[in-house]
Amino acid sequence: MLRDSRRTYQYPSMDELAEMLPSVMTQLHIKSVIGIGVGAGAYVLTKLALNEPSLVEGLVLINVDPCAKGWIDWAASKLSGWTSNLVDIIMGHHFSTDELTENKEIIQTYRLHISQDIPQDNLAMFYNSYSSRAELQMERPVSGLNENTATTVRCPTLLVVGDSSPAVDVVVECNSRMNPTKTTLLKMADCGGLPQVVQPGKLAEAFKYFVQGMGYMPTAGMTRLVRSRTHSASSVGSTDGVRSRSTTNEGANCAEPDNTAVHTVEMTA
Repeated sequence: MLRDSRRTYQYPSMDELAEMLPSVMTQLHIKSVIGIGVGAGAYVLTKLALNEPSLVEGLVLINVDPCAKGWIDWAASKLSGWTSNLVDIIMGHHFSTDELTENKEIIQTYRLHISQDIPQDNLAMFYNSYSSRAELQMERPVSGLNENTATTVRCPTLLVVGDSSPAVDVVVECNSRMNPTKTTLLKMADCGGLPQVVQPGKLAEAFKYFVQGMGYMPTAGMTRLVRSRTHSASSVGSTDGVRSRSTTNEGANCAEPDNTAVHTVEMTA
C-alpha cells in the first residue's frame, strides 16, 4: 500500500505551494506576514507576494532564484544525476566548491542531516519540483512609465546572499527585476551559501534594521555594522541600506525618484 501511494502521489509544484499559503493563513487567522525564506522557500514567498500582495508586508529572501532552469541547466543536472547521488547534488546547490573542501565541520553536519534526517523519496520529489519551477514573471518598474502597472513585488524586500555563494549571480539577477525604491541587496562578506548558519548574528542584525525600516521594533538596540558604498555599471549604491526606509517612504517623497538607484549593503566583520 505504501509503495502504491508513493507511485500515485503528485508532489505539488512551487506555484501550487504558493497558492496553498493564503488558505493556511486564513485557517491560522493571520492577516499578513513578513516572510523569511531560503532557496525554494524564498521562491514560494516571492510568488505569494506577486499573487496576493495584500498578504505580504515584507520579504527577506536568502539565495532566491527567480529563473526557470534553461536547457543547459537541465542537461547539466541530468548529467550530474548520472554521476552523483541526490545528496551530492543538494550539497553542491547550497555550498561553493571552496566551502565543500574547507568548511568540513558544517559540510559533514549538513551531509548527515540531508542523508539521514530527511526521507529520500520526499527529498527527490521536492528537488524535482523545485527544478521544474516556472520563471517568476516580474519586471523592474520605470518611473513615469509603468510604476503602477508593472508586475513586481510591491512590499519592502531584503535580498541576502553570501559573497562566495553559488547563488550570487541569480540573486543579482533577481535584484535587477525588483523595485529599486523598495529593495535592498545585502552581500555578506566572507560568507558562502548559508549565511543564516555561518553568520547568524550579522543576519539577525540586518533583519532588525529591515523591520525597523518598516516601522516595527523602534526601541530595539543596534550594534555597529560596517557598511560600504558599492557601485555597478547601471546603478548607484547607497550607504543608507536597509535602515533608509520608513513606512511613509519619506525619502522617496522628498526627493526626485531615481529608478537606477539600487540599495546595496556589504557587511564585514
